[in-house]
Amino acid sequence: MIDASEHYYHDDPNVGHPDVRTELKGVDYFFLGNGLIQAAVQCAPAGDATPLGVLVMNPDRLRKKREALTMDPVAGVSATMIRLTGAGTVHGPRAGSCDVSWLQKAPVPTVTARWKADGLMIEERFSCPAWAAPVLCRQVTVRNACRVTAKFELSTGVRSTVLRRRLTLRTGEKKSLTVLYTLDCAADAVSCAFVRQPPRDDEARAFWGSLAKVSFAHPMLDHFFQASKVQLPVGASRLGCVDGSIWQYNLEWLRDQSMVALALTMIGAVGPATTMFTRLLDKFVTPEGDTLDSSVKRNPADVELDQNGILLCTLRDYVLWTGNLDLVRAKWAKVVAVAEFPLGEIFRHSESGLLTNCREFWERHKAHGIQPGMEMVYQLYVAHGLEAAAVLARLTGHEAEAVRWDGESARLKHAMLEDKRFRMHDARGFIKRRANDGQVQETVEADPSAGLPATVPLGGPGPHYLNPDTSVALPVALGTIPPDSPLARRTFKSLEKLWNQDWKTGGYGRYDVSSEPDSPGGWPFASLFVARAAVEAGDDEKVWRVLRWLGEVPGANAGTWFEFYGRRLAPPFPQVGIVVWNWAELIVLYVQHILGVQPQEHGLRIRPRLLSGTRGAEATFLVRGRRLTLHLKQKSGRGAASFRTAAKVLRDLPGEVVVDYGSRPLTVAATV
Repeated sequence: MIDASEHYYHDDPNVGHPDVRTELKGVDYFFLGNGLIQAAVQCAPAGDATPLGVLVMNPDRLRKKREALTMDPVAGVSATMIRLTGAGTVHGPRAGSCDVSWLQKAPVPTVTARWKADGLMIEERFSCPAWAAPVLCRQVTVRNACRVTAKFELSTGVRSTVLRRRLTLRTGEKKSLTVLYTLDCAADAVSCAFVRQPPRDDEARAFWGSLAKVSFAHPMLDHFFQASKVQLPVGASRLGCVDGSIWQYNLEWLRDQSMVALALTMIGAVGPATTMFTRLLDKFVTPEGDTLDSSVKRNPADVELDQNGILLCTLRDYVLWTGNLDLVRAKWAKVVAVAEFPLGEIFRHSESGLLTNCREFWERHKAHGIQPGMEMVYQLYVAHGLEAAAVLARLTGHEAEAVRWDGESARLKHAMLEDKRFRMHDARGFIKRRANDGQVQETVEADPSAGLPATVPLGGPGPHYLNPDTSVALPVALGTIPPDSPLARRTFKSLEKLWNQDWKTGGYGRYDVSSEPDSPGGWPFASLFVARAAVEAGDDEKVWRVLRWLGEVPGANAGTWFEFYGRRLAPPFPQVGIVVWNWAELIVLYVQHILGVQPQEHGLRIRPRLLSGTRGAEATFLVRGRRLTLHLKQKSGRGAASFRTAAKVLRDLPGEVVVDYGSRPLTVAATV
């Protein structure tokens, strides 16, 4: 049984400088990096912390925000601010006075911050312009807008280090200084210094310039994709290490990282994706095929079985996007182990053939009242994972395994959808979980050993309901059932209960709030599960509702989102952090569902589902080393999409086209 103490943390956000808190009123964190260094520009407009500060981290060493290398235990990150001192007066960025945003069309991701001080106009630009060095560059430009000459001292620093430079500016004159922050991994420290020229290299520009480009000519949609595209690679170290939630858990999950690696593949960051998949197969999968969550190997009763399926699905998609089978061939023994592990007798329910244990998708377990039984999403992802493994087997010449895994996938799907006693749906649509006797597990009751605070829903009086659960949207998102089927419609109807449950700020909760062992609130990536399914069902209003909510919560300006939005009980729970998976889910929503770019075993499928309120889309991707260009135009009225392409068409069906991968750049135009 899992020790309940692993869910509890002792980082009290009320101890220390306010900068140690992750949740600041209206805060935005803009993440920059190159895999060797990770940095965040903090914009705290409400005056409850340093208004404009710099946090620098080692991406291979996962730590709390208070342990950022630029964080002083007494002064926070205030030393990193720019200060202008003249005539006995000190000026700096004030709360609410900074205009901070992503700089558009920069050759590498760049954050710009503008503010004023006593007639001086200041612009700061932050970037990581070098690919091979762990450095953050900060270029500060000061312009004198006064009618008299300005003399002042510009200062900044890191912790106890202070940099100073005297400046004299005539009316209308401007000067620039460059500060370079360098991470010393061996010393576990950051130094800073003025430099004459910012470092630049062609490799950094080439990497960022090669990534996918997507435009809907819609400010919010374009901002979300661009922010996700430039920050997702920053979430992964050069070794492939990714914190499940930056500053929050300081742990890694195979499930999260598989989705991150898939999204990296989709945007064309194939090198980092390959590194991540290699590391997952090497270090997060045991020789027997068991997978790690929270950086821990579990007992069979507590294994998250969906992880095996998710890894296989994302690995197949990586192969289909890149055409690269070398990794699969080199790690074939691990691929076999991942596919076979969930089929072991210890997980097999004798009457139905479904998979059974005592852990659920959101990591509740026996101490939270989870009984032995069948979790719907475990059946779903293992079935899809076996289907994906069969594709990999065929592509590598392992025909016997392909036949076996296709058969096991079909068996699991049939039991999940058709078994009269044990199928994973009822009159409400898809259900979350059945006990081994076939009864739906409707409620949970926490064991005293869980040690839950009385103020969390599961720690209080019952009943504590398990249904509905946002994971039941995934069969629609993954195409397990037709999106317009009665089962899909019933499922969507049941999920509506999860929007704004006992809060007023929007967002879908993970599940019925009454069984929440943590803090209630809306979850971005759970909400994006529903949005992905809603695109498939043509329910654009649900998609827009989720996206509008993401555009209103703290972090929207930077395009960085917390794990959830609600009042956090910390401690005993950790402060909320920035979930890297959120960026991956957004990219998958855009690429796979809205633009409909879906590489298949035999050809490239294009099946766009443009949202109402958009006129079209322009996009470029890297598919099998070749450029794919999409020109999509939204048409009024009903009728199937029409496609135009010079590529060889393998299938032309209503609403989609499948073209041959070929050996030259591909262009597909469509009226949708």
